[in-house]
Amino acid sequence: MRYYLRKFGFYLAALWAAVTLNFFIPRMMPGDPVSILMAKLQQRGGSVNPEARRAYELLLGTDTGEPLARQYLSYLGNMLHGDFGISVSAYPVPVSEVIATSLPWTVVLVGIATVLSVLVGTGLGMLVGWRRGTWLDALVPATTVLAAVPYFWLALVLVAVLGSALGWFPLIGGYDVDFTPGWNLDFLGSAVHHGVLPALTIVISSVGGWLLGMRNMMVSTLSEDYVLTATAKGLPNRRVMIWYAARNAALPSIAGFAISLGFVVAGSIVTEQVFSYPGIGSKLLEAVQNNDYALMQGIFLVTTVAVLGANLVVDLLYSVIDPRTRAGANA
Repeated sequence: MRYYLRKFGFYLAALWAAVTLNFFIPRMMPGDPVSILMAKLQQRGGSVNPEARRAYELLLGTDTGEPLARQYLSYLGNMLHGDFGISVSAYPVPVSEVIATSLPWTVVLVGIATVLSVLVGTGLGMLVGWRRGTWLDALVPATTVLAAVPYFWLALVLVAVLGSALGWFPLIGGYDVDFTPGWNLDFLGSAVHHGVLPALTIVISSVGGWLLGMRNMMVSTLSEDYVLTATAKGLPNRRVMIWYAARNAALPSIAGFAISLGFVVAGSIVTEQVFSYPGIGSKLLEAVQNNDYALMQGIFLVTTVAVLGANLVVDLLYSVIDPRTRAGANA
């Protein structure tokens, strides 16, 4: 019990620190979101008098005349009530609505791509590690080269070949504009069709890292006594490979997978920009460009909670999968 209480206490402290940084860092950036919004209103013929500016400062929570400590307390109170403010870049839409409309796109795209990368990379790494020294092992450097290729370059290559030259997939967007978003087959089919190239970019770029990590752990695990004993007993190679070697070699991959799931919420900003995909990464970049404090804070908070939650889950899973970690912490 003391082990679990210590873990929960640590993650609560980490969450408080992240929330505090989430409040101060945007306010340390140069520029003023109210000035940006006032400039947009002026371009549309709106009023830019001091009274209007003061009203927008209060609305957006950027009141420069209010003490920073009071702003911080107001920020914490609003956050606990799920009120993240109004987005400047999507004015007058609330931040929670902006996140709610863009987050599912990213979670589905990056989530599925991450799961595929882990399954394919870990499976291939298990086979390559089991057959180390064969021709399969010689192919590992090719996968590491793919992992080193920049996302945007690989995305542009896929767009040029599979999208522009062959015409198999759409070049940009998350769905065909002729369809209305909803739970119908036409829209879902269009969304899947538009998501193939971004997902393929993520899978190709990520699978090499999972393959190399699993391969190295397999090679290390195969020299352990329990694997050698199982082999000496005459157990089938398939059983030794999966239940004795791969089962233990996959422990670091489980931790990495949980952390990757946490970062799924943050999206892949470069990939979403190349394909003009309507995900959370594009909204984050738009928020930074417009000094949209409220939207930046909302996205950072959701990402932070997701990453800390994923780390907490993997810590608790580790204590179940490998009891030595719990025993060492209680010692």
